[in-house]
This record gives sequence, C-alpha cells and structure tokens, in this order.
Amino acid sequence: MDFACLWLGLLLPLVAALDFSYHHQEGMEAFLKSVAQNYSSITYLHSIGKSVKGRNLWVLVVGRFPKEHRVGIPEFKYVGNMHGDETVGRELLLHLIDYLVTSYGKDPEITNLINSTRIHIMPSMNPDGFEAVKKPDCFYSNGRENYNQYDLNRNFPDAFEYNNVSRQPETLAIMKWLKSETFVLSANLHGGALVASYPFDNGVQATGTLLSRSLTPDDDVFQHLAHTYASRNPNMTKGDQCKNKMNFPNGVTNGYSWYPLQGVKGQVFDQNGNPLPNVIVEVEDRKHICPFRTNKFGEYYLLLLPGSYTINVTVPGHDPHLTKVVIPEKSQNFSALKKDFLLSFQGQVDSILVSNLSCPMIPLYKTLQSLSAATKPSLFLFLVTLLHIFFK
Repeated sequence: MDFACLWLGLLLPLVAALDFSYHHQEGMEAFLKSVAQNYSSITYLHSIGKSVKGRNLWVLVVGRFPKEHRVGIPEFKYVGNMHGDETVGRELLLHLIDYLVTSYGKDPEITNLINSTRIHIMPSMNPDGFEAVKKPDCFYSNGRENYNQYDLNRNFPDAFEYNNVSRQPETLAIMKWLKSETFVLSANLHGGALVASYPFDNGVQATGTLLSRSLTPDDDVFQHLAHTYASRNPNMTKGDQCKNKMNFPNGVTNGYSWYPLQGVKGQVFDQNGNPLPNVIVEVEDRKHICPFRTNKFGEYYLLLLPGSYTINVTVPGHDPHLTKVVIPEKSQNFSALKKDFLLSFQGQVDSILVSNLSCPMIPLYKTLQSLSAATKPSLFLFLVTLLHIFFK
C-alpha cells in the first residue's frame, strides 16, 4: 500500500492541470520546461534573447516538427505580456499551451492543427515589467514599461514616420526572431480593453486617415480575422465591457481609428532572410510598398479570402511571370492551396544572390501620396485559406 501511494505521488506532477493563478518567472519557466520534456515530440522550448535584467524571453513551439522548418508547414505566432502590467494575455497563452498539448491525439481538430502548422508562443515579452507590478490597476501600473522605462509597444520601426527611440533588448530580440521565421499570421495579446484591433495603427492620407482609419492592402483579410475572433466572445461582440467605456461596434476596431500609435510591433517589416534566389511576389490589388519575398526555402505564404487573384513573380533581370489563382469558397480546415512555379534562370545565379533586396528600415509609407487599394471598400467572405507558393 505504501509503495502504491508513493507511485501515485510521483505521477501527479505529470498529469496535474495548470493552475489558475499568476505565474511569475520561476513558475512560468518550470511549466514551460515541463511541457517541453513531457511532450517532446510536438514541442520545442527555446529563448530568443534576454530582457534588460537578464530574464529569458521564452518561446514554446508547438507542432508535429517543432525543431526544424518543414516546407509546406505554415508558421503562426502569439505574443503576450508586452506591457508588464497586462497580465491576462500571459496566462491565456500558458493555458493555450496546456490545452494544445493535452488535446493532441484526443481532439481531432487540435491534432490536425498541430500536425499541419507550427505555433510559436511567447507568453511574456516583458518579464521584467511583470515582476515589477506590485498592485495591478485597471488602467495603469508600474511595470507597464520594461526595466529601462521604455514602452515596448512603441519601440519598433514605424511604417509612416521615423521612430528614434532607443531600441531595447526585448525589441531587438523580437526583430531578430522575425527575420529567422516566415510567420504567416501573428497575434499580440494586450489588456485593458475588450476588442480585436487590426492594423494599421499609424497612417497617412493615402491609407485613409482623412476617413479616421488606416487600412493595409490586406484590409479584407484583417477585418475578417478580427470579426471572426470577436464573434467567438459574446462580451467582446457587445462592445467594450471595461471601465473606460469605449464603444467598439461588434467588438472590432481599426488601430488608427482607436488612436494613432507610433512604433507598434504589428508594423515591423518581416524580412525573410537569405532568399535563394531573391524572388519577389506580388498580388494584384495588393500593392505593398515593400513587396513580399520568398524565404530561403523558396516559399511564399499569403492569407487570402476566396476569390480570383493574379500573381506576379519576378526575379531581378528576368521577365515577370503572371498567373491567375482561384481560391475556392470551401476548403478543409488548416489546408493550403499550393501553387508551384518553375523558373528558368539565365546567366549566373550568383549575380542574383548578391543583390540586396532587403526592405529598408525606414518609414516606407511616408511619401505615399495617391490612394492605395487598401482604401477602397471590399467585400470579405467567411473563409480564410493559405496561398503557398514555393520553387522546386
């Protein structure tokens, strides 16, 4: 009997659910390391850098192939606790991790999701700020900023104006991380308002600021995602329930419409490093100032709603390749439409590789004058699918 009791005691820590309390750095690290050890076939834990005080910025990757990039597996990213006193997102992401790993092999939808994607989860971008919070407040607390008293949500390069703030270690770690992965979609969890906010958060006349908004070329997709997210939360759909009494129809807002904000993480330019070769991909009616480029594996991902699109693929020094792609109305969950291009290169490939086509870290939209496609109204439908283009 004594042996049986002891054996049960040893097993409990492996099967006990994550408790509903705030987890400081030590407890969060213990949980993440436990998940990585007990679910090693579908998780990978690593640190992308350190905070000012030397705390690790942990990222847990959840996916069937967690440690290595696999062609055709899209990457998703969640970041929480950018403001140290906005703590709910931190705990939500820990519970998301717990839900994903414990549902794998039991819930068909979650199993399919983990087998088909890689989900990168950073519960806390600002661990120093979290540890500094002594008495949380609904509006503002010590600990919102990092240890150097910088607001990390205003510390990134801006697409519309120069942001000359001193880049913080946490910010630089995120920027380096963005260059190392090809993220298809990302979300940043904040606290203090109950709303799904979509980009842009800053803008110019060409993006619609005269109409009190600032829209990206992918506004149809962003609006669809925001409405889909809000529709799953009845309180969010009703509008903001917090004390600030803000009115958000259907629980959704454009970031600029809420209030203009410089240097937010959502406007960081994601540069896919070391493309082989430098191939530029553009979609008709989505004229991004800095064109998308394939990653080093020749992949290009884009979220598109159902419809017909013209794809323009170009290599420096070669004629563009145009093709039409139709995204169907119905598709399987987590599926991706794949389109292969086989391009013949003329001349030396080395001469193409050395060309520097990286997006400049300057306000790309600063001099934009004419109205862009983003400011035109568009009908968004009820299915999002992935367009996956890669080169053999």
